[in-house]
This record gives sequence, structure tokens and C-alpha cells, in this order.
Amino acid sequence: MAAVDDAKAVLHRHLVTAREALLWKLEGLSEYDVRRPLTPTGTNLLGLVKHLACVEAGYLGFVVGRPFPEPMPWDDPDAGPDDDLWARADESRADVLARYARATAHADATVEALPLDAEGEVPWWPEERRHPTLHTLLVTVLAELSRHLGHADVLREGIDGVAGLRRDNDNLARNGDADRAAHRERVEQAARVASGRA
Repeated sequence: MAAVDDAKAVLHRHLVTAREALLWKLEGLSEYDVRRPLTPTGTNLLGLVKHLACVEAGYLGFVVGRPFPEPMPWDDPDAGPDDDLWARADESRADVLARYARATAHADATVEALPLDAEGEVPWWPEERRHPTLHTLLVTVLAELSRHLGHADVLREGIDGVAGLRRDNDNLARNGDADRAAHRERVEQAARVASGRA
């Protein structure tokens, strides 16, 4: 049983670390910058947080018989297909962040309460995979969170150059703007040479 508990603790630790990194990506930015679409598909930082609240409430709540007690964007009959991926003007940053905190607390309570082999039901998955264990659901949520954290990394760097894993340790090998610019130029030159554009 100790190995199972250790596996759960490891998965949960990575989940918590990724959540903290995601929220750091919004710190210090204006209301406009956290909301504005930064890709042709409309990807934005606050929308990623809103979406991930829904992901955690769904996979680590509803799916395992522990429904999150608040409505989700898709519960609104007038909701569009991507309404969980952006914040309406009447949704404050504080509201979205508070919902994320409540959703992750609910997910944490699920992880605490259930064993890794507890089964859930994901009605939107194919029949042969419809009854995953909590272990599979934790991996699923961690993968989804990590994917969107990568989006947030790139979006934030594009806004103001802030990059890395955490405010206290950016885990980047390059120190300072000049070192990063020199590295970027080396990468650019390699790309030009390899493509015959040098």
C-alpha cells in the first residue's frame, strides 16, 4: 500500500506545482493583458485558468461521483462551445481565480478521499475507456494542465519577457537579457544555415 500512497503523493505534488506556476503567469499583468487574445484562436491567460477550473471540477469531481457544487460554463443553455476558454467582461479576474481555487480545493479533497484504484465514469470518452481509475484521471488532469501551462509560458513571455517555472527560480540556463538575446541569435543562425537561408 505504501507504493500506491507514494504514487498518489507524487502525482499530487506535480499537480500542485503546475497549478502554482500557472497562477504565477498572471501575476503583475494588467486586466487587459490577462484577458486579451494572444493567438489567432483566441488563447488568453485568464481563459486558461477558467478552463482548467472546469477540467479539475469535471475529472476530479463529477467523473468520480463528487460533483463540484457550482455551475460550469457549459451548464448555461446559451453558452457557446468555447465559453470556458475566455472570461466575459462581467467576470472579474478575482471571480475566475476564486473559482479556480475552489475547484482545485474540491479536486484535492477528491484525491485525499479516494484510493488510486477508485473508478469513475467519463461519459464523453469511448466506451472501452469510459471507466478510468483515479490514477488515470490524475494523469489526465496533469497532462491537460501541463499542456496549458506550456501555452501560458509562451503567452507570458510574449507579453513582457517573463519566463520560467517560478518567480523564485525561473529554471532557465540563460542569465540576463544579453545572454538570452545571444542564445536566440545562435538558434536563429542555426535555423538559417539548416534551411539554406544563411
